[in-house]
Amino acid sequence: MTVPDVTVVIAVYNTMPYLTACLDSLVRQTIGHARMEVVAVDDGSTDGCGELLDTYAARHPGLFQVVHQANSGGPAAPTNRGLALARGRYVLFLGADDWLGDEALARMVASADEWGSDVLIPKQVGVNGRLVPQGIFDATAASVGFEDSALAWALADTKLFRLDLIRRHNLARKEELKVYSDQPFTLAACLRARRISVLADYDHYFLVLREDRGNVTQRAGALDRVRGVAAVQWVAAELAAPGGQLDAIRARHFGWEVPQLLQEGLLALDAGLRDQVCDGVGELVRQFGAREVYHRLAVPDRVRLELAATGRYRELRELIAYEAEHGAPPEVSETGADGVRRRYAAYPVFRDGAVGLADELFLLGEERAEVRAFGEERAEAPVDPEAGGETGPPPTLVQQLWRGAVPAQVRRRLRGYPAWRRLADAVAADGRNGGRR
Repeated sequence: MTVPDVTVVIAVYNTMPYLTACLDSLVRQTIGHARMEVVAVDDGSTDGCGELLDTYAARHPGLFQVVHQANSGGPAAPTNRGLALARGRYVLFLGADDWLGDEALARMVASADEWGSDVLIPKQVGVNGRLVPQGIFDATAASVGFEDSALAWALADTKLFRLDLIRRHNLARKEELKVYSDQPFTLAACLRARRISVLADYDHYFLVLREDRGNVTQRAGALDRVRGVAAVQWVAAELAAPGGQLDAIRARHFGWEVPQLLQEGLLALDAGLRDQVCDGVGELVRQFGAREVYHRLAVPDRVRLELAATGRYRELRELIAYEAEHGAPPEVSETGADGVRRRYAAYPVFRDGAVGLADELFLLGEERAEVRAFGEERAEAPVDPEAGGETGPPPTLVQQLWRGAVPAQVRRRLRGYPAWRRLADAVAADGRNGGRR
């Protein structure tokens, strides 16, 4: 039996009507049906997905292999079952509500063969307002890493993987995870890969935000997210090289997924669940070295994380409520004996002796002040010790995510919503501070 070049694995559960566009995009692939196979696992759908898959399999003999199973409660089990049946030299995981550009598979396979890629990241775009981080897609690159690209922001499994890499290392999704089950898998593959490549010259993969917000990540619970982040960080702790590689992975999750758990929605949870979430976040901070990357995080995020890590749940709730009502806190500045003017976010807990948080957590930026005649001061360029006092460091990953994923006109409109305004303010502060906190 001829080995196909690529297997497309689809885990399917109640994704009508989006599944039709997904399957049609596979039928249209210019690589040709003889060089590809599709393994679709219906995870107990009740909306007609199973019947539609059978129709396409009958209509296109040899292209679709359909498996039906009882509902497993999440995407990991059907994905693993599809992966176990894959025969191609490469495997691509495709969401059942997403779709591919017509030339996607042909371009990906050709590039992976040319470069010897174990993992290839195709250009992805969002549909229906879905935000897709674009930093990794700045340019096509035969080889990228965690320290020289935004790879840490691209840990979904929406990629082309060399099947031999997966088989050699027995990689699979963790079926106990209800959300983020793809991230530990993808991270392990990337950290074991000989080469990771980016193909950014064509819109390969279209990620759809469902109108009912029924995507798995959209409906995941808070404790499920805590467990998912922990699973990713365990892989990073085991396989990532200490220093820049490990820090990039930490900064991504402690600068994005984890702080999202400590926003206004936390206040709406019942007291028991709320404390469980705070307990979980605090354990993540303490166990996986989040404090080592605090300087790479926005001030609101690291203050929240530290309050959770030190068990200051009441102060954490009060801070969240304060920002919901007042927005960003005022700034205070002072010039130290070293001639450096430092600006701080003056949250109510700033320099509260009973709470005992370090000033560094609130530091927005610092400038060297030049003393002039009559005691006047003139602020010089921001101080960046790591750059030897030079200015103009590159954008941080948070800035790349915000600017790359969200067009300027949309950013302006989103500022009308408190949660987005806080993110925008944090990014702006990050830029003023040159990425140092």
